This record gives sequence, C-alpha cells and structure tokens, in this order.
Amino acid sequence: MPSPRSTPFDLVFGDIARTTFPDISTALSQSGTEPRDRDAFLMVREVVTLLRELRPEEGLGEAIDQLAALVHHSFLFWAAGCLVVELPIEHLGDFLGTSRPDAEQHQEPPAYYVQFPERRIWAQAVAGVPPEPLDGCFVHASPEGTSLRVLGVLGLHRERAGFTVVEVAGPRPVALVRPDGSQLFSPTLPGGAAARLFSLAGGEEMLELGWRTRTLLVPSSAEASRWRP
Repeated sequence: MPSPRSTPFDLVFGDIARTTFPDISTALSQSGTEPRDRDAFLMVREVVTLLRELRPEEGLGEAIDQLAALVHHSFLFWAAGCLVVELPIEHLGDFLGTSRPDAEQHQEPPAYYVQFPERRIWAQAVAGVPPEPLDGCFVHASPEGTSLRVLGVLGLHRERAGFTVVEVAGPRPVALVRPDGSQLFSPTLPGGAAARLFSLAGGEEMLELGWRTRTLLVPSSAEASRWRP
C-alpha cells in the first residue's frame, strides 16, 4: 500500500505545530481574537515572531503576503485537527466537469486541505513562468461565513526545496465562464486533453474550485461520500 503523500503542512510546519502553534492558540484565546480574522491574527506577537523566523535573510519583498497567508492557513488547519481530504483520480473528471450547488451545512466547515491527484491540474501562478501542477489547496471560511479563502499550493515536489502558493478569496463566483468559451477547468496546456489534464485559468477558477471542495465535507451527501477517502 503506497505511503500517504506529504502535505505542505507536513513539510514546513511539522515541528512548528508542536512548539509554536499552541502558544499562538493560547494568545488568541486570551485576547478574545477570532482566529480567522487575518489582520488580527497577524498582530499577535507569537505570529510576528514566527514570520520573522521563517523569513529568509535576504527578505521576501511582496512575497511576505504569501508567507503570511501560508502561516495563517496552516495554523487554522492545525487548530481544526489537520483534516486532509483526498480526491481519488477516478472522480476528478466528474468533480471538475459538473457545476454543483454549495453544500448545505448546519455550521461552517473547518479549515482543511484538499489533496488532488498528482500532476493532473495545472496553473500558471506567475506571468512568464511555466505552469506548475496543483498539489492541493487549503480552504477556510471567513468569520461571517459569506466568503472563502483558498490557498493553492503548486509545484510541490520531493526534490524541490520549496513550492508556490497563490491565494484567492471571496464569495462563490456567479455564472463563471471563460472568455474563449471553453469549459471551466479544461486543459490549456498543449496536448493536455489527450493526457487527460486540467487547468486553472485564473483566480476565479481557483476560487470556484475551493467552493466545490465544500461538498466533500458533507457525510450526508451521497454524491460527496463517493469522493471521501
């Protein structure tokens, strides 16, 4: 039986989750801070210290926002019990090919990480840089529950020291279509259709992807249960 794939959390925050995240949790509780409030979270002294420790000596420039997003998503993922949902490859086509309504839930879902089949979904995170495969995405709802934050993780590879992250946030896109009329998530890479690949063409498609993952967390949904590990 193949061993489970490592998640970005495993690779970056394994030790930090044991040594630092409990202190952050205590600080948030004592101050009465809503953990999902990004601005308030980044004001916590323990979080500021952690960001300084993770920042390379040469600095990050504008990429500090991506690091802050990764830390925030990872903390919420840890606080919710490190829930990982794997989407089997045999259901990927159905999941991406059919638009489905948002899941009916009695309470907001926890923060979680969805792991997609390897090297099947591709996206260009930075203009001028070749597309990278999407490993998965961290997802959590805003405090008011009307929008999602989705952090896509691309280019995760055993032989690569780092990976690329892209965050999108907002309510679910309405009547989303591609300018060229092609189907959402259809491949944009040459030969992609023959290789049965998929693509994310822009941030709105990643946001829609995040909203669709909510259906994977509803045990009462017969459709969702097909995709649960």
